[in-house]
Amino acid sequence: MASSSDSTIMTSKVVSPASEDKAIRIERANEYPHEVWFFLACLIALVAVFRLLSFVCSKMFTRNSLSSQDSEKGASHSKAVVNIRNLPLALINLYRVVAFRFTLDFGSYSLDLAEVVLTMMYMAALFTWTFINTTNVSGGKLDVSYWSNRAGVLIASQIPLITALGTKNNIISFITGVSYENLNFLHRMAARVVFVLVWAHAGAKIAPGLEATDLKEAWLRCGILAAASLSSLCIISLRPVRARAYEFFFYTHLVLVLLVLVGAYRHTENFSYQAYIWPSFIIWGIDRIIRVIRLVAFNHTYFGFDSGAGKALDATTELLTPKCVRLTLKRPPHFKWSPGQVAYLITPGVSSLPFESHPFTIASYDSHMSLKEITSSAASTDSDSNTTPTISYWKELVFLINVQEGFTKRLADIAARKGSVKVYLDGPYGATHNLNTYDTNVFIAGGTGVSHTLPLLLDTIEGVRNGKSICKRVTFIWCIRDPRNITWISSVLAQALSITPDSLKVAVRIFVTGSSISNSPDVPALGYESPEATPSISSVEVDSSHTPVFEKAQKTLPVENQDDILVDNPMSLSAFVNLPSVTMRQGRPSLTNLLKEEAEETRGGSMCVAVCGSRSIASAVRKGLQFPVSGPLTVLRGGANVSLHVESFGYA
Repeated sequence: MASSSDSTIMTSKVVSPASEDKAIRIERANEYPHEVWFFLACLIALVAVFRLLSFVCSKMFTRNSLSSQDSEKGASHSKAVVNIRNLPLALINLYRVVAFRFTLDFGSYSLDLAEVVLTMMYMAALFTWTFINTTNVSGGKLDVSYWSNRAGVLIASQIPLITALGTKNNIISFITGVSYENLNFLHRMAARVVFVLVWAHAGAKIAPGLEATDLKEAWLRCGILAAASLSSLCIISLRPVRARAYEFFFYTHLVLVLLVLVGAYRHTENFSYQAYIWPSFIIWGIDRIIRVIRLVAFNHTYFGFDSGAGKALDATTELLTPKCVRLTLKRPPHFKWSPGQVAYLITPGVSSLPFESHPFTIASYDSHMSLKEITSSAASTDSDSNTTPTISYWKELVFLINVQEGFTKRLADIAARKGSVKVYLDGPYGATHNLNTYDTNVFIAGGTGVSHTLPLLLDTIEGVRNGKSICKRVTFIWCIRDPRNITWISSVLAQALSITPDSLKVAVRIFVTGSSISNSPDVPALGYESPEATPSISSVEVDSSHTPVFEKAQKTLPVENQDDILVDNPMSLSAFVNLPSVTMRQGRPSLTNLLKEEAEETRGGSMCVAVCGSRSIASAVRKGLQFPVSGPLTVLRGGANVSLHVESFGYA
């Protein structure tokens, strides 16, 4: 009797292989998402540490004594003595060059090595934790029952991260110092990696075959809905789609994201993993609440808090060229911004949806100079011209908007009639640049990219005027297709040059990359010399063989739709082109040679390069600041410590 009882107990303790497999699968499915998040937390902390070290080392080592700069200036790299004290700064420059200035180009895409490495690390992490330890207790490798459900849990665990990377007010930006614009790439990258895992998870379930009764389960239908919505999102988020049909992407993105979140929540709820999904609703909600608070605070007159004042904040529009609209509005109370930041504009009268928002760089500068000082300076710059546009760039909000299709095309139609529009302002967003500690600042822009670099120039000049900046040299480079585009900012540039202190050397270099308008009858009034004239510092230089910073010259520049172009006072433009600090040339600049010259002039000091333009301009600047111009050996031998900030044209 006792023997029979013992046998029963021993039998009850035997665990079947299937039960053991299930227990292991559940344990790992619960544990591995936590391990992935620990890895990601370490990665975020590592990025924050790198940025902090870069900042600290730059502050500690970029400033050498004036005597050291004077003794090193003009010396060749090969003859300069290696200074071991510059080793930390040299290592920082090595990190900057390798991580952010070497790129992989394919098609219309260009990724720096930092983006490539982060993408590969993220992919490696998710796929490693998905397929590792998938041998069952019977010895079968890559058991689908081990990794299929685990992939689903890992997918759910990444939804909050993807949501956070896509918001404009997120803790990752706060910790790392990386702007939300740059995080947006990681947002898309993470979503695409998860997209692959989604179909690995779904394929493992579909391959054995689904019964008709399975589709009656709500959790399965919701899972299919979430997978299909995410797949559609990944397709419409491709750059060609976003570039050609941004508004379609904008609206569809909102709907599909909601379907993904709701579908994923209902799907995971069946397996008690919904705790990974609901934080996404909170993250999204907090971001929206912050944006609504900003919207009401900066536009309170429109919401009835200040009766009668709302009309005064309506924006004025001007069609500067058929492809550029200038939108100007009075700054709302308490609204402050830094150079290079962007604001989201909500224009119900222009947009297809009432609260559709569009991001644009703020082209004006939040000046601390008094209105009287600005007015008197503007008047002294050109007494015959209207000073209002100049004052706007110092005290109001100005946007230079590139005309495409959809929203911007409708805005251009209004601007052609010089109409006004009601604008709600949300912002500012984006990273800020402290340029006060650099000896040399180089600003490079193409077309409407000048919206980013113009405020940086004004900030530098005012910083030197009030003693906050140590900058001694500024080079402002602007590439434009049509010489008439100079009128966009000629007044404010002329005024800025007139108030520049003697201790700051400013050089404005404008390169006209389109065709010549020298045969136009109004060219002499605009200050251009004929191609046969002797080249001067203020002329359109056709023969570029004498200068090392000039590439192949162009010959002709036709201007289309001249009647649609709003041009400033011709005398004002003529005076601007003939200013001693202004050089205008025809053709594309050799940015590599220009940057090399600036770095040589800054030996022993620090230099900041800020660029905003097309992919080709950004790529040329990155290449110009690779080895040896900004290499570690150059810094060890007393060369310039170079920082680079790149803002490229793009779509959300």
